[in-house]
Amino acid sequence: MDKSNAEFIRSFKFLCFSISAGAIQIISFTIMEELLHVTHWLSYLIALALSVLWNFTLNRKFTFHSAGNIPAAMVKVAGYYIVFTPLSTWWTALLTGPGWGWNEYLVLICTMVVNFVTEYLFDRFFVFRKTMDTAK
Repeated sequence: MDKSNAEFIRSFKFLCFSISAGAIQIISFTIMEELLHVTHWLSYLIALALSVLWNFTLNRKFTFHSAGNIPAAMVKVAGYYIVFTPLSTWWTALLTGPGWGWNEYLVLICTMVVNFVTEYLFDRFFVFRKTMDTAK
């Protein structure tokens, strides 16, 4: 298989696993927001953590086929989320709060799209760059 096909398949797998992680995030967020009435920002953080664990596990094994050091890869992904989480929590609070009043689900979906694009690039070119396809 040529490189462009392999990269397309890798991107497609990442998309599929990200959609499943997004479903986990939306379902857990909805349960906490609508049924348990958890504070919005805490609902977001918990739902994000659940989706990140799911997404990392599947993408490491099936998308990037990495046999690299799992704790090292997790630390790199944690570094991404050390930056992304406060920023996305801040803009979520800002956009859904007084003055802006955006719908929580619209903000969540927009944030998930930003997360999808930036995390793919981060994983592809930093986290798994040297260990891609080492588990085949």
